[in-house]
Amino acid sequence: MKKDVLGFLKIKRQANVYRDILERIKDNKDVLILKKEEDTKNQACRCMDCGTPFCHSSCPLGNIIPEWNELIWADRFQEAFKFLHSTNVLPEVTGRICPALCEASCVLGINDDPITIRDNELFIVEKAFSDNFIKANPPKIRIHKRVAVIGSGPAGISTAYFLNQKGYEVTIFEKDENIGGILRYGIPDFKLEKYILERRIKILKDEGIIFKTKVNVGIDYKVEDLNKNFDAICIAIGSKVPRDIKIKGRELDGIHFAMDFLINANKSVSGEKIKETKITAKDKNVVVIGGGDTGADCVGVCIRQGAKSVTQIEIMPKPPKERPLNMPWPKYPTILRTSSSHQEGGKRYWEVSTKEFIGENGKLKALKCEKVKFGLNKDVHGKLLMNIVQNSEFEIAADLAILAMGFTNPEKTGLLENLSVEIDSRGNIKACDSDFKTNVDGVFACGDARRGASLIVWALFEGKSVADNINEYLKSKK
Repeated sequence: MKKDVLGFLKIKRQANVYRDILERIKDNKDVLILKKEEDTKNQACRCMDCGTPFCHSSCPLGNIIPEWNELIWADRFQEAFKFLHSTNVLPEVTGRICPALCEASCVLGINDDPITIRDNELFIVEKAFSDNFIKANPPKIRIHKRVAVIGSGPAGISTAYFLNQKGYEVTIFEKDENIGGILRYGIPDFKLEKYILERRIKILKDEGIIFKTKVNVGIDYKVEDLNKNFDAICIAIGSKVPRDIKIKGRELDGIHFAMDFLINANKSVSGEKIKETKITAKDKNVVVIGGGDTGADCVGVCIRQGAKSVTQIEIMPKPPKERPLNMPWPKYPTILRTSSSHQEGGKRYWEVSTKEFIGENGKLKALKCEKVKFGLNKDVHGKLLMNIVQNSEFEIAADLAILAMGFTNPEKTGLLENLSVEIDSRGNIKACDSDFKTNVDGVFACGDARRGASLIVWALFEGKSVADNINEYLKSKK
């Protein structure tokens, strides 16, 4: 059936909905309810098949969006999946956790609600799994050159997938017990259930990729052996060093980094043994410092663990609800975003700075905070300066403080030190934007370890790009 070219005038946006709050906070299962097939086809019909589809340009992966929307409407889901998978090796993940840069630049979004691109993507890949469109596709010809990929997060998986498809013998090294990196240990199950990773990992194994877990390269596995056993190396270890806060009382018991808290929570849900310090929010007053996605994930975990209260504070101003004038279409705007976790409870405050951690007998009891204001004056570069609001101090009761203020750079100990790769001014691996080469011959870097903490779509894109450059490098070494 031919798609109604005026569908965008007749059909309103209908996004995926969440399960009932009272139901979902009792478990760690996916909060999303996928749309029915007919509803997804109607949403795909809203796509205008623009002459210049800006959704392409805003997606680092270059997803072929109008084409697979057309195929959804035509009930040709197997072809839609081929288009989707040609640019994205983990659409079942991006369809759940990507911030959907593409939707912000959808042409329909100029004067209406944009297409549900992320939801449509997720429906395609989940139907592909349920209808067995997805099967292992190992390369028909093997090139007997070996590549080591260090790190099994999205950048590492993308690198390994595309190199394996080119015929190289690829081994992924992961220092943790299971594959997935931040996808496994940093994203709660209610956003990304771990069976989703397991079914993809099985396919990658069947396609010939070798996975080695519990191997900390540079410590357990010597760099000398790495150089001897592999023809090329790609570092995709992410950016895991958390940003700290150096204030009075920081040494008190009860203050933890967000990733330590989330790793605990994910291991607890999966039944994996927790070797680190046990952290729980049960029956505690919790304050999450940091207003980003990681902080929101911590809020959702705390609610599920039975926290007495949850408060999230952010030093920056509260974003506007609508697209601001200085971020016109097709830019991705900074606007107020309410996650599923925020819907479930807790309080949110903006323009709040933490001044001191207050304790009793070595344990955290409260945060001393103060209000701040931005925009009253600027520095010599035109950047808005932060001003403390006089006499605005207040306290928030807290038995647990979670520091979710982002990440600074990759860990240096072990691999990076022993490989002698050059580090840039920001503390990331210095690797060229064009070919991803480091200063060490045969060693490449991609993802957050190279560009700094960023989005999953950038990690996947860099994995694909570095695979192309490693291929060129190895062909030149014949």
